[in-house]
Amino acid sequence: MNCEVCQLKDLEVEHFEIREVLRCILHTIVFHRALGLVRPKDVDLELFDVTYVQCGDVELEKKIDEKIEHFISWVEKHPNKKSQICLSFYEVKNKQPYWFTNKIERLYWEQWYINLNVAQHPKAHSSKSHNSKVVVDPGEEERIARRAAVEASLREVLFQIIKFVNEKKDHVPPIPNGDGVVYFPHEITIPRKFLSSS
Repeated sequence: MNCEVCQLKDLEVEHFEIREVLRCILHTIVFHRALGLVRPKDVDLELFDVTYVQCGDVELEKKIDEKIEHFISWVEKHPNKKSQICLSFYEVKNKQPYWFTNKIERLYWEQWYINLNVAQHPKAHSSKSHNSKVVVDPGEEERIARRAAVEASLREVLFQIIKFVNEKKDHVPPIPNGDGVVYFPHEITIPRKFLSSS
């Protein structure tokens, strides 16, 4: 089985934006690979003028949030590094049983790599001027421009996801039999190459 890989566009984010950006991206991917009946839930981001859709499953939200917290902890321990998180979809197959073991095997059929460059917090600097009595924060315009750039990049990533799921369908396995499964089995990980570079 072929595993389709989607490397999403790199995003330049600040530490405080990681949680919201990853929730948006991960939930968008999972929603577009959901099976059966889901209860779509629109979510408006607080930091950006972007709305995305979640599947409306509390357990899934909790699982994604736990993985995001794990990722944020990794980023805090490894500042100044490019960061990556991977969402992988797989099928579970039973391998041929040996003596007294019954091994299961994961056959990965799709992987999504989310690449974040986390900016370090700039040092505060004085904005006093010799000639003027009115002090304007020179960083405000820069922050507004940066926020607009991150928002535009996030929208590009969302369109990249939608384009990928609409064009790449042949590798998606048949829907698993009936026990009310709403999602293909998946996992969210920090790739080994990033873990080993610590």
